[in-house]
Parts: sequence; structure tokens; C-alpha cells
Amino acid sequence: MDRAPLHVEVVSADRVVWSGDAVNIIARTVEGDIGILPGHEPLLAVLEPSLVEIVTADGSSESLMVDGGFISVAHGHVSLLAQYAGLGREVGLEEARKELAPLVLKAQQGQADDAEIHRIKMLKAQVRAGERAATN
Repeated sequence: MDRAPLHVEVVSADRVVWSGDAVNIIARTVEGDIGILPGHEPLLAVLEPSLVEIVTADGSSESLMVDGGFISVAHGHVSLLAQYAGLGREVGLEEARKELAPLVLKAQQGQADDAEIHRIKMLKAQVRAGERAATN
């Protein structure tokens, strides 16, 4: 049985980052990775800073990053709400990698605080989204 595509909106504090129809969304919640397909049961979950992958209704894909936030699924609509979200093609990949390297070293030495650990997760998500966008 074919189901209508999901209507998806990715919204940050200052803009609608992406809006459109999709047949698959993969995101990371605090409980682990989740895949959302048409017909998914209603859901509300907390997002981790991570890569979000969206397969659009026309078969193309979008790679985005979120700094955390929430995902809501209900009646064929999916909303991802985050303080910051961005498209992979908007990521300054080299800048993100440069900022990430010393923070990872600091964390490996056990000297990173909670804010720096959060920033590491965000930068890793930016790098993954940028790399995915570059290959699509």
C-alpha cells in the first residue's frame, strides 16, 4: 500500500531551514537513531546534536545538522525544531574541521567542559552534513 509522502519542516530559531515532502527521515534522538517513514506513529522526541538525513519525495536527499531540539511526528507531518539548524551545503567544512581538532584533543585529555563537549557534537554534525552534501 502506497502512502502519501510526509510533509517535513526543519525550523531553527531564526528561519525555516528546509520544508518539503519526504519519504524517509533519519535523525538521532537521545535514545538513539530513528527512521521516520510515511505512516509512522505519532512521536515526540528530544534530538541530539547530529546529522539529519532527509530523502525527498523525488528521490534526492538533503543533509542537515541540528544542535539538538525536538522532533514531532503526527498525521503525516514531521517537525524538527532546533535553536540552530543548517543545510549541509551551507557548512564551512574546513572551518568546522579546524575548530573541531583542538576541542577533540582537549576532550581526549579529559579537560573539556560540558559546553565544549556539546560544541564537539555540533561540529561533528556539521562536518558529517557538509561531507554528505558534497557527495550528493
